[in-house]
Amino acid sequence: MTEQELRKFNLINYAIDGKCTVKQVAEALDLTERRVKQLKKEMKSKGAVAVIHGNRGRKPAHAISNELSETIISLKQSYEYEVSNFKHFNELIEEHNGIKISYSALHTTLSKAKIKSPKKHKKSKLHPRRKRKESAGIMLQADGTPHAWFGGNEKHSLHGFIDDATGTITGLYMCKYECLLGYLEVTRQTLYNFGIPLNLYPDKYSVFFPAKSAKDALTVEEQLAGEMKSITQFGRIMKELGINMFAASSSQAKGRIERLWDTLQSRLVTEFRIHKITTVEQANDFLPKYIKKYNAQFAVPPENSKSAFIPYPIKSNLDELLCVKIPRSIDNSGVFSLNNCKFQVNTKDIPPRAKVTILISQKLGIKVLYKDVKYSVISLDLLEDKNKKKVHQLPANTQISKVLNILIMEYYLKDAKAS
Repeated sequence: MTEQELRKFNLINYAIDGKCTVKQVAEALDLTERRVKQLKKEMKSKGAVAVIHGNRGRKPAHAISNELSETIISLKQSYEYEVSNFKHFNELIEEHNGIKISYSALHTTLSKAKIKSPKKHKKSKLHPRRKRKESAGIMLQADGTPHAWFGGNEKHSLHGFIDDATGTITGLYMCKYECLLGYLEVTRQTLYNFGIPLNLYPDKYSVFFPAKSAKDALTVEEQLAGEMKSITQFGRIMKELGINMFAASSSQAKGRIERLWDTLQSRLVTEFRIHKITTVEQANDFLPKYIKKYNAQFAVPPENSKSAFIPYPIKSNLDELLCVKIPRSIDNSGVFSLNNCKFQVNTKDIPPRAKVTILISQKLGIKVLYKDVKYSVISLDLLEDKNKKKVHQLPANTQISKVLNILIMEYYLKDAKAS
C-alpha cells in the first residue's frame, strides 16, 4: 500500500468510527461526499482492498508481450544491431523485421534489460551555427573521414559532399585512403544527380589546394600556359566547371559535414552489418541507395525553393573531365614517359615532338589526347619472369592490370602524399 493509499485508509476509518465527518474526509481527500460514503461501504465489506487501485499488479492492456520483449532484446544483442543507437534500432526493426513499437516502449524494454544506447555525445565548446544558404546548390561542403566501417581496426576513408542549404548528401564514395579518386567519384555523383554547384567549401587538404611548400612552385608548362599560381588536379577540374572553391579555416567552420560524419559513423556501420557488406566495392555499390534513404529522412527544405544547381550537359564526357591531365611531348617514335615508365602512342597520326595531354583515370586507363582525339597506348616496360631467366615486353592486353593501375593510383594519391 502506498503512502497516499494508507492516508486514505486511515481517514475513511476515522469516518467509520465517527472520529470525523464525511464532509471533513471529503475535503481532506479532495473527493465528493458521495464517493466517501461509497468507500466507507466498500471498506466495511472488503477491508483495505477498497482503497487500493484496481490495476495494481495488472499488466497494462497496451503493454508489449513478454515474447515481443524477448525478441527485441535478442535482436539488439545480435551482431547486426549491437552497435546501433536506440533511435536507429527502432527504425531498423520496423524496416527489416516488421516490428512497430514506440520509442518510449522500446527504450523502457531495453533499459530494463540493462542495455544502453552506444550513442555518445561528446562535450565540446559551443559554436554559433552559421545560417544555412538560402538555396540548394549555392554551396556544398566537402570532406573525408577515416573510420573502421567494417569493424576491427582497419580504417577506410569515406568521401562526401553535403548541400549547405538542405543538408542533402550529393555524393559518397569510399577508398582505402582519403585521395583524389574519392573526391572525383563524389563529384561524378553530384554532377550526374544534381548538377554543378556554385561553390565548394572543403578544408585545406592538399587534394584541393597545393601544399604550402609548393604553393608558388609552378611547372614550366603552367608558366607557359599563363598560370599565376599552382593548382591541383582537383582544383583544375573545379576551374573547368566554373565552381568557386575556398578553404575552411577549421572543422567547426564546416560543421554540417562534420555532424554528417557523426551520424554516418553511428548508422552506416549497422547498415553494413545488416546488408552483410564487408568490402569497399560492396560499400560503394550500396551507398547510392543509402544516400536516397538518408536524404528522405534528414534533408530539410531550403529557404528559397529555386535551385542554384546548373544542369550538367548530358552530352559532355564525365570520364574525360574527371581524370588526371598531364602535359607531355612525344619523341620521334611516339614515346613518352610517366613516373619512369615508358609508353608508346598506338597511332601514327600524331607527328613527332607533338605536345599532347595524357589522361589518367580508372575508367579511361591511360589515353593520349591530341586535337580532341583520344588514342590508346602500349607499355614499353619490361617484366621479369619469376625464375628471373627471361625478360618479356608486356603485351597490350596486360598493360592496364600489370602497370597502368599502379601508375593510376600513384597519381590519385600524389596530392595526398604531399600533405
